[in-house]
Amino acid sequence: MKRFLFALLTIVLVLSACAPAATPVPTATSDPAITLTDGLGRQVILAAPAQKIISLAPSNTEILYAIGAGGAMIGRDDLSDYPEEAKNLPSVGGNMGSYNLEEIAKLQPDLVLASELNTPEQIKSLEDLKITVFVLTNPTKFEGLYQNLETTGILTGHQSEAAKLSADLQARQKAVTDALAGISDRPKVFYELDASDPAKPYTVGPNTFIDILISMAGGANIGANLKGDYPQISQEELLSQDPDIILLGDAAYGTTPEQVATRPGWSVIKAVKANQVFAVDDNLVSRPGPRLIDGLESLAKAIHPEAFK
Repeated sequence: MKRFLFALLTIVLVLSACAPAATPVPTATSDPAITLTDGLGRQVILAAPAQKIISLAPSNTEILYAIGAGGAMIGRDDLSDYPEEAKNLPSVGGNMGSYNLEEIAKLQPDLVLASELNTPEQIKSLEDLKITVFVLTNPTKFEGLYQNLETTGILTGHQSEAAKLSADLQARQKAVTDALAGISDRPKVFYELDASDPAKPYTVGPNTFIDILISMAGGANIGANLKGDYPQISQEELLSQDPDIILLGDAAYGTTPEQVATRPGWSVIKAVKANQVFAVDDNLVSRPGPRLIDGLESLAKAIHPEAFK
């Protein structure tokens, strides 16, 4: 269960598509100041592009580095571990939701880039320290990701790099869509988050970003029939659904296809019998950053390898 809670801290960054969110909108001004509306609907003003940034979410960190603004980062949350150089930055906490406000204040950032994972109380505590905080919206569609790239580009003065990255990612998204255009069958997919209890493993529910990615990749998520964002599925229901493909989002914790095959009762599942159990990098589909396209590509190739020969 502890392993699942740790994973859920990362996964919750994606959030379900049911949650309404404000779209950051640039506001024209007559001076060089940057005025944007953040994910909480607050108007945030920067006198100039941020030069000393602390990221409070792995997705934010990945966006900053991807658009060339990683050099402006002076701090990160505990879970920001990509790219590799991000690990060299001082951490300000965040594991299990607690941040070191004293360390943040000592670093003297001109911008803290937060996410919807951060509570209103945490944001107020930072603002009480006279620190500018901008909350990036958790995207529920790829369009939201591209908007976040544009917004972060404006905040950091890397608009052209953000625009190029966005165009590249959109081209890759279209390539997947085009490759699957002629696919008519949708294999049933079970996405495993945590099977500490193999009789009731955690999976992804309807309208979560992973559910959306599975659909975009040409599959049918069996968890879409359940209630909640990250529900447990009974072994009876799993056997009844009889998935064609099993994707192991908990592979980072040591779960392997070989282990799945030895679980009591799992040997009769179609995916197990056909050796269609695959380890996946959960970070690619659970962090709402640029690597979501990598996640879409990896899922599509696992579900429909014939389309990518």
